[in-house]
Amino acid sequence: MSSTELRVKELLRERGWTTKVLAEKTGMSESYLTHIKNGTRRWNEDALKKLANAFDIHPVDLFAQRRSRTDNVDTTVKIPETTAVDLQLKIVPVMGDIPSNPSPYNNQLTQVTTGYKDIFVPVFNSSDDSMFCLNVESNAMAPTFVKGDYLIISPETWTRSGDIAAVEYGNENPIKGILQVTYMEDFIVLESVNHKHPPVALIRGKDNFRVVGKVTHRYQKLS
Repeated sequence: MSSTELRVKELLRERGWTTKVLAEKTGMSESYLTHIKNGTRRWNEDALKKLANAFDIHPVDLFAQRRSRTDNVDTTVKIPETTAVDLQLKIVPVMGDIPSNPSPYNNQLTQVTTGYKDIFVPVFNSSDDSMFCLNVESNAMAPTFVKGDYLIISPETWTRSGDIAAVEYGNENPIKGILQVTYMEDFIVLESVNHKHPPVALIRGKDNFRVVGKVTHRYQKLS
């Protein structure tokens, strides 16, 4: 089940509302709301805003996020549609590893092979088509980032000294990770985000180093 489904049915049950009550609060027809509730019709941005206002929640909190695992890779790339109407909503794929070269296809491949097929999160006000979401699968970066956090990573966003980014470094066996990057005149210093490990100093122009993308947002999964 795709996480682009909305939690309308769950929210109606929590508030004790009927579809008719929701129709009165949103100005949308009961028939259309029934389709959205049952996942048989695609919502649009106008409906998303009206539903969020009716339930008095942030639009992000309308999305259902259920995890399904698979090892099957689609032969045809299908990326959920994006729009640029007011909310500028983009649906970003969740994955369990950092892709070496983010792109719509490579992101989908990494998403599926790491067990997150059809799992997406909404991101607002971004035009980066290569953006991806890394699911933090352990507490190795705690307390800065903890297991279950979603990190939104943008390859098109410029990474400045002191920023946290997804990087790849090392000459013989390149390592990928989420690290704090500091640029110096002759060195690039990489530090763990919780500063619990010794920093790594790379020589500019000699040691292999590449920024995959800057960490722009953190979504915490509420228990």
